[in-house]
Amino acid sequence: MKDITNEREPLEQRTAVALGVFDGVHLGHRLVIDRAVALGKGELRSVVFTFRQGSVTNKGRVRLLTDEDKRYRLSQRRADLLCMPDLGEVRELAAEDFVRQVLVGRLRCRYAVCGKDFRFGKNAAGDAELLRALGEELGFKAVVLDKLALGGETVSSTRIKEHIAAGEIVRANELLGYRFGYRLPVIHGNELGRTWDFPTINQLLPEELVKPRFGVYASRVKIDGRAYTGVTNIGIKPTVMREQPPLAETYIIGFNGDLYGRTVQVSLERFIRPERRFADIAELRGQIARDTEEAMAKHQ
Repeated sequence: MKDITNEREPLEQRTAVALGVFDGVHLGHRLVIDRAVALGKGELRSVVFTFRQGSVTNKGRVRLLTDEDKRYRLSQRRADLLCMPDLGEVRELAAEDFVRQVLVGRLRCRYAVCGKDFRFGKNAAGDAELLRALGEELGFKAVVLDKLALGGETVSSTRIKEHIAAGEIVRANELLGYRFGYRLPVIHGNELGRTWDFPTINQLLPEELVKPRFGVYASRVKIDGRAYTGVTNIGIKPTVMREQPPLAETYIIGFNGDLYGRTVQVSLERFIRPERRFADIAELRGQIARDTEEAMAKHQ
């Protein structure tokens, strides 16, 4: 996938464009993107037009992915081109001007694919029906897809965030179509786990990303192309620390090595238990051993 975000000249070939914020790149988003990819075969090229995550996040609103992870998830859909500017670059364009200048003028759109609730233009004044009408006038076809439902539930970023915040990670992963997690740098902790035979990695959770329910999760950790079973505690480690930002602390089963400073992907699989305070370190150590057995049980 070639990034054309900073290119300003009109594209040479006509295109099929997937339009959306795509926070999460979940199963519903993937339907939109994959339709554009299918329509872009042959003489056309496929384009994902979206926005940088931080530029569309309202104050106090959390998101599902960092920009880096969003790019990675989008690249898995095999579109030819990616255009991901700040929302501010087009925020003041009227809906019709956005279509004329960006969609038609710059991206040379032949097909515009979006979800039924897609909005565009200044003050989100444009909707799918306006896109259809402008397409008829300007020579492209709007392809509008209904919302996807799975197990009687509409697939949406809002619902996925609610499931994650409630610790319902299995259901969140079903709606996402992949395991929710973090690709973050490993930072130094207090290294107490090394004295308990459970060395762990610590990752500081970004404020802008949705926080899972505090507690212990079975997880998968990817290091140098290899997947390991992990036990991840999301929270503030109340037994050994106080007044710290939320961390993801992961014991990687069967791994020995120094990961400080490296960026590691940790994906959550299922909730094991809530975070709680223990009477002493010995009690905590015993619980970690039981959590490890629980996490390993599914992979044996």
